[in-house]
Amino acid sequence: MQVFINLISRAFFMSTPLILGALGEVIAERTGMMVTAVEGIFLIGAWGGFIGAYISGNMLIGFLAAMVCGLLVSLLYGVTTIYMNQHQIVMGTAIAILVTGFCTFFYRVIFGVQTVPLTVDPLPVIRIPLLSKIPFIGQILFSQNIITYITYILVPIIFYIIYKTSLGLSMRSCGENPEAAEAAGINVTRMRFLAVAIAGCMGGVAGSYYSLCNVGMYNAEIIGGRGWIAFGICFLGNWNPVGALIFGIIFGVSDALGTYVRALGNASIPSELFSALPYILVIVLTVCRKQFNVPAKLGSNYVKED
Repeated sequence: MQVFINLISRAFFMSTPLILGALGEVIAERTGMMVTAVEGIFLIGAWGGFIGAYISGNMLIGFLAAMVCGLLVSLLYGVTTIYMNQHQIVMGTAIAILVTGFCTFFYRVIFGVQTVPLTVDPLPVIRIPLLSKIPFIGQILFSQNIITYITYILVPIIFYIIYKTSLGLSMRSCGENPEAAEAAGINVTRMRFLAVAIAGCMGGVAGSYYSLCNVGMYNAEIIGGRGWIAFGICFLGNWNPVGALIFGIIFGVSDALGTYVRALGNASIPSELFSALPYILVIVLTVCRKQFNVPAKLGSNYVKED
């Protein structure tokens, strides 16, 4: 039983950055912006978060640095796609590739070539008094780190904003019919740019989760495509925060299961199979889904008519 509890607790732990990144993607894509730079945003968040925390010795500074780094990359994406009217998928992919080289080069510039990896102490677990003592669910839900708690609290908040407020209606209008939204007095360009910036901040923190909460170190392969998984979770969750939560947990279970099996060191089960499991899951779940409520103008640039 304890093994099962540990596995599920680890699943919630591993689902956190995927859900956080997917929530940011939901916000952006609801306005029509497909933030395909998400992998680069995750990576630079991990990079900036680790450097900030290592140099300052302060985790809060690390997360703030990650947020700023993610924001800067998202602003670059926003300027090129929203204001310069460049193709969203092409620019996002190009920026993600650029970020990979940037992080590798400047990590070596700052720290040199390290024979022993630099490390920080991972973010500690916060056990909520009384609740963490509840049998079974206490260890799973109430013995996590602060980023996990914040992420799960954000789900109902973002759901409420998107579906129950005038701001959310304006966001959805920009993704469904930007021309009509503009005619109704909504500044579509500003709304989309703001949504991309928010997605960048959230993606940066999500990326830093891997360097500051999971392993306490940084390397160029630390994200390993998980930014794209967060992108897929937004898609599979039907651009809905609750859907992002559900599929984020599913992928968290997949990730945790892979980690657990690799830790067993069972040679009869190739570790590469479990490393690939989340990506296989994306393909299978996408094929199995019959209907998607895609924002009508998702990925389409908007140019205001004079």
